[in-house]
Amino acid sequence: MEIVGLTDKPNKNQVTIRHHVLSADADLQTRLGAVVRACRHRLGITQEELAWRAGIHRTYLADIERGKRNVTLRTVANLSMTLQITIGHLFAHVTAPPETAPLVVSELVPNEVRDILLVEHHVVAAAETARAFKRARLANPLKIIRHGEAALNYLFGTGRYARRKQVRPQLILLVLDLPGMSGSEFLRRVKADERTRDIPVVILKVSHRPHHH
Repeated sequence: MEIVGLTDKPNKNQVTIRHHVLSADADLQTRLGAVVRACRHRLGITQEELAWRAGIHRTYLADIERGKRNVTLRTVANLSMTLQITIGHLFAHVTAPPETAPLVVSELVPNEVRDILLVEHHVVAAAETARAFKRARLANPLKIIRHGEAALNYLFGTGRYARRKQVRPQLILLVLDLPGMSGSEFLRRVKADERTRDIPVVILKVSHRPHHH
C-alpha cells in the first residue's frame, strides 16, 4: 500500500469517526446485490454459509442481495475475499453500463489484479479503509491520494509523476468533499478523457459514527 500526503496526525479529541459507505444509489445497490448473488451461486453456497464466512448477519446479506442496503466499504472488502473475487473485478461488474447484458456466472472469474486508487483527504478514514482491505487480505494494492489534482497527476503521469509510466488502476474509490478540486470536478475530468473514462469509479458517501475513548 502506498499513501500520498497522509502526514497529518489524528486529533486525539475527535469524538466521531468518519467511515466510507457506498453512495445511496438504488441502481448501484441493485447491481451489487446481483453480482454478490451470482458469485455466491458460482461457489455453490447458501446465504447462511456466505454470511458466516464473511462475518455478517444472514438478514443483512439477504438485504444486500436484494439491493436494499447501503453497504460499508469494509463489508464489500469482506465479501470480496469470501467470494474469491478481486474487489476491482467485482466493482467492474457493479459499475458496468445499465444496458449491459445480464450477468453470466462464468464471467465472474477473477481477472488480473491491479491497483485500487482511493481519493480521500481524511487521514483516519483513509487509514481505516486501508486496514479493512488488509484484514480482508485483498490482492489489490491500495493507493491513497488526498487531493484531486494529485490524483489526476497520478493517472496521467504528470506533475510529480511525470517520470513514471502512466498507470491504470482497476478501480477508483472517490469521496466528493475533497479540498481544492472537488470530487465532482475530478470525476468529470476522469470521464472526459478517453484514457480513463472506462475506469470504474465508485462514489463513497461519508458517514460518521460515535467514537468512545
